[in-house]
Amino acid sequence: MTLPAGPRTPRAVQAAYALTVPHRGMRKMRAKYGDAYTINVPIFGHALVISDPAEIRQLFLADSGAVDNLAANLGRVLGPGSLFALHGEAHHRQRKLLVPPFHGRRLAGYERIVEEETLREIASWPPGREFPTLPAMMRLTLTIILRAVFGAEGAEFDALRALLPRAITLGSRLAVVPVPQGWPPWGRFWAMRREYDAIVDRLIAKATPDGDDVLALMLQSRYDDGSPMSRDEIADQLLTLLSAGHETTATTLAWAVERLRRHPEVLRALVAEADAGGSELREATILEVQRTRPVIDLVGRQVKVDGFRLGRWTVPKGYTVLVSIDLVHDAESVFPNARAFDPYRFLDARPDRYQWIPFGGGTRRCLGAAFAHMEMNVILRTMLREVTLVPTTERDERWHSRGVANAPAKGGRAVIHGRANATDMEERCVDGSPAARP
Repeated sequence: MTLPAGPRTPRAVQAAYALTVPHRGMRKMRAKYGDAYTINVPIFGHALVISDPAEIRQLFLADSGAVDNLAANLGRVLGPGSLFALHGEAHHRQRKLLVPPFHGRRLAGYERIVEEETLREIASWPPGREFPTLPAMMRLTLTIILRAVFGAEGAEFDALRALLPRAITLGSRLAVVPVPQGWPPWGRFWAMRREYDAIVDRLIAKATPDGDDVLALMLQSRYDDGSPMSRDEIADQLLTLLSAGHETTATTLAWAVERLRRHPEVLRALVAEADAGGSELREATILEVQRTRPVIDLVGRQVKVDGFRLGRWTVPKGYTVLVSIDLVHDAESVFPNARAFDPYRFLDARPDRYQWIPFGGGTRRCLGAAFAHMEMNVILRTMLREVTLVPTTERDERWHSRGVANAPAKGGRAVIHGRANATDMEERCVDGSPAARP
């Protein structure tokens, strides 16, 4: 067995360190041990942390018989039919059914919903007064998913909009904190889950065969043997899609606001591009926000065989391998001047799939990655056209862990003005404010 060095303090001490030190202490441990090290923490147990792109590539391409999804993951709260809970062939069969709604023509068809809901949300923002954008983005992405994925409207829409934020917040914490399943927090969560299942039953009963939302497409889909998805599978997958694509997308958008307010030269160029109907810099900006402020900082796999060879290391059966998204995105050898916020680095080159990994990779790469990128692109485009985002010289917002996701500590605070009434203000704020250096 060949493994790199790492801290040898008790598991509880390592857990406390990860929870209290910025970036879960990953950068400090890289400085001490190098680009790979071992840890021992609750949930994951004994784990190898890697950040070398070649080793990441090897892990993501490894056969599922050698390494597979973690046993202790979001599947505990999303249900046994969730993609997070499935392994091997069962995972492959389920994923195959869920890919079509999130690509090509169907993906473009959701843009209208995204723009409609963005305009509705922006209309409620207070002009000239600072406010946190994270709650606004959470409302917005939840509404978009309820319409585009669940096909919800009326009473079911209202019920899900009230229920799901509470359920997801609690479930996110239960997924990363080792709370025994007999304890009260789990009881509260299962009560919410039963309420959710009842609403999904009503949505399935109302669904029409020719619907174009994801729920309707799930009901129409068939496995290779001709059988449909079960009601439990559909409920688990809908919850999975919402959990994976709601908070993460909203948090990335809040980080985008936080970054752009501190880089007015980029903001000015984005406004001009949006007005001219372009999108290249905006799409590059989304990539750079995800690189510099990854919402999810770890991707994990469980070793299923004895002596799994991974680059320089031989990993024993039962070990967890954790890919540190933050460390690879922050590596100077991968992204020169890595700490700088520079969207132009992605204008002429798409990121390598084993170096830029906010959506994970391999057969476990986020199913809704294309949907999330489209959603962020349309939301930012609409926002840039409709309001003036006022820059700031305040310090960067620090990172704050919300359980699974890492968010700006102050919620990505913004000051906006309606563009129709603020041409002079826009010129003064965007052109005249100094850029805050990273």
